[in-house]
Amino acid sequence: MWVWSPILQPIPSSGLFFSAANATTTTNSTRPKPPPPTVKCRPAVILPGLGNNSGDYERLASSLTEDYGIPCVVAKVSRPDWLRNAAGLLDANYWRGTLRPRPVLDWYLERVDRAVSEAKQLSEGGGLSLIGHSAGGWLARVYMEEFGLSHISLLLTLGSPHMPPPKGLSGVIDQTRGLLDYVEKNCSRAVYTPQFKYVCIAGRYIQGARFFDSPNITFETPIPNDNDQNLSQTAVINSKSPALSTTLRARFIGQGYKQVCGQADVWGDGVVPEMSAHLEGALNISLDGVYHSPVGSDDTLRPWYGSPSIVEQWIHHLLS
Repeated sequence: MWVWSPILQPIPSSGLFFSAANATTTTNSTRPKPPPPTVKCRPAVILPGLGNNSGDYERLASSLTEDYGIPCVVAKVSRPDWLRNAAGLLDANYWRGTLRPRPVLDWYLERVDRAVSEAKQLSEGGGLSLIGHSAGGWLARVYMEEFGLSHISLLLTLGSPHMPPPKGLSGVIDQTRGLLDYVEKNCSRAVYTPQFKYVCIAGRYIQGARFFDSPNITFETPIPNDNDQNLSQTAVINSKSPALSTTLRARFIGQGYKQVCGQADVWGDGVVPEMSAHLEGALNISLDGVYHSPVGSDDTLRPWYGSPSIVEQWIHHLLS
């Protein structure tokens, strides 16, 4: 996203996670074993999120390689690189809210292409996985649209805002200035097939609140019935994420959520609402207690998507 979030305090997690494909639960289990040496895993390319640099993902990349045998390349991005986005201010489309990814984000797409080229050398002609964190998720979709995806087998997104905010709502401004509108209208739809898979992971770390609301907040994601085969649906099974007293922090976070999805009193990872991190047609998964960013995270009390205990919950998608 193009917004920042304060450092949040930890919220207890139920420890229970859920999968969208068949509405079955998965609890904290033992770490999947790396494949035997004779089995070569697809290399993975990590796409950093807005404001992050490559170093923020070093631990995740090392874990994927050392613990699971997945060769990993992180697109080379520094924090000052993001200042290049200011070039969009010179584009009239920025002020009209119709900004396009190119040329303003060409610098990022080129970094991704270099990382993909490096990973292709490791793949020895096989497929690749893309792991997009935050804005890196929808930028991965732009990359695939512009550079092709014949060599890509999986796109796994971590806390990525995929949908533009609803239009016409008071106090809601599209902070991507039209970029997500462009992605929605021009990028290929998400699919989940044997040939190519979209897996979108959302975090349920904190529930936001409206500035003027009732004393307590409750929000539950609906559970589809057992016969529902729509992969864009998400199942919450016995989720016990705690209701939150309406605090100033919850109201502040809620205003951030509102800028993304048009609603304040929803669950999210502290920056991106759960509903925005899912994508129609993808395999959508929500994880309780997961914080948005590696910056300010804590593997024990405030784990982010790349913390070891959380990686255990999604690593099988890269190994299959």
